Amino acid sequence: MKVACGQINPTIGDFPGNCAKVISFAEQARAAGCALAVFPELCLCGYPPMDLLEYDRFVEETLKALRSLQAGAPKGIGIIVGYVDRNRARPGKGLLNVASLISEGKIIHSQAKTLLPTYDVFDEARWFESAESRTVVRFGGERLGIAICEDIWWEGETAPGLRYPVDPVAELLDAGATLIVSPSASPFYADKPAIRLDLLSRIGKTAGVPVVYVNTVGANDNIIFDGQSMVTSSEGKLLFLGRPFEEELGVVETGARGPELSLPLDPFAQIEGALVLGIRDYVRKCGFSRVHLGLSGGIDSALVAVLAVEALGADKVAVFGLPSRYSSEGSVADARALASALGIPLRLLSIEDIFGAFLKTVEPVFEGRKPGITEENIQARIRGTLLMAYSNKFNSLLLTTGNKSELATGYCTLYGDMSGGLAVIGDLLKMQVYALARFINARAPLIPESILTKPPSAELRPDQKDQDSLPPYETLDAILEKHLVKNMSVEEISACGFDKGLVSSVITMVEKAEYKRRQAPPVLKVSPKAFGTGRRIPIARKMF
Repeated sequence: MKVACGQINPTIGDFPGNCAKVISFAEQARAAGCALAVFPELCLCGYPPMDLLEYDRFVEETLKALRSLQAGAPKGIGIIVGYVDRNRARPGKGLLNVASLISEGKIIHSQAKTLLPTYDVFDEARWFESAESRTVVRFGGERLGIAICEDIWWEGETAPGLRYPVDPVAELLDAGATLIVSPSASPFYADKPAIRLDLLSRIGKTAGVPVVYVNTVGANDNIIFDGQSMVTSSEGKLLFLGRPFEEELGVVETGARGPELSLPLDPFAQIEGALVLGIRDYVRKCGFSRVHLGLSGGIDSALVAVLAVEALGADKVAVFGLPSRYSSEGSVADARALASALGIPLRLLSIEDIFGAFLKTVEPVFEGRKPGITEENIQARIRGTLLMAYSNKFNSLLLTTGNKSELATGYCTLYGDMSGGLAVIGDLLKMQVYALARFINARAPLIPESILTKPPSAELRPDQKDQDSLPPYETLDAILEKHLVKNMSVEEISACGFDKGLVSSVITMVEKAEYKRRQAPPVLKVSPKAFGTGRRIPIARKMF
């Protein structure tokens, strides 16, 4: 069967826009001679709709979009589309996550989602009832079985210890399916495409059935969808791979016997593409027209500036230098050089007079106490205030520049460098920040080498270095990766060769900083476990 993969970028709640996009792609698919066009999970309303599903009007508008699609879809082609439907058949949750096959304006088959994920960023069992049965439908000479996203992950990598009671794909194959179709909304993290391909290939190799897997593309809040839709053959070979991080109509013959494709191997190319899309869609879908950030002359703000320009263009990015008495001439020069390479003017706003006024104001209260972290944080908060003032005046989104190592350990200032609307690199450990910066520089040397080689410093006191307060980043990041992503304890990490006292101190920092992270802006997710909706830790608790 000649099938089109409608890899589209829906917007949550834009029912007419999403419907029009499906119709447009379906018309192109019909013109290309396709018998079937497949679109992503819940694409008529956008994914994930979260508690918007508790509003009746949201569901009603979704179903209205479905009727508009039935009326406006081209004839002569089948369309599989995902949407929210009401559960009318049995007790339980009031909604279903459904994909339906539309042909000649009529719904000829519907399949609800069976496996409702409740791990990481997912909470689908909160709103949806699981499918009661799984059936196939004859269409275009095939027997189609629809397995919505998680339904294809029965044997895949999900949450630790999770084992689903039903294998939807096995049931569809037992019912005689000759083609598995999987409308999906699978979020990106590094190495995720390889995991997906392994799942799809296994179906071909063990059951001799091709799979059409259509993934949504785009970013919604902190979650990034990479597209990279796939079609695998009855032998499990990759026949089609959708473009990463952009919309595409892919056309493929499911019975083709062409050369087997392979996945791109460089993880940093994928991470770069994800972060660029994350910035672009957050700005566009939230109604901002431009972004800005503070450019310190350090590696973190340099990388964020490069990604912002790549996402939006230099004319939509403003950068500010906010030097104090502790800012080195080298850092200011590095910031100037980076801004020049990006084609953006660097606007310098000295905070020295404001800092002096703050110190004079609090002098009677602080009398007799030595300067310390309080005075350091005052500088960060002055910068945050000025950057937020620009945001208010020009409807510009302030991008924060903190990395995951800093967010994890609390090496960041509330209402200071944490001020802003989007944490671009908050899911990259410090050493990953350096690695991604060097990857980008290998293609276009934008970031001055001095930024990449000088010891990292917040420059909030004389001769300050990050390593005055933190372990070396190579060691710190290794500990954080094991604790945050693999959920390893002090004892388990220590058994890997790390000093137990150091591990304990790092994890204590992580635990104590939870209240800060609760107030952080959305963090673009590019790892299996990011701060935000996918990691829910109580603030008020006993440390263990």
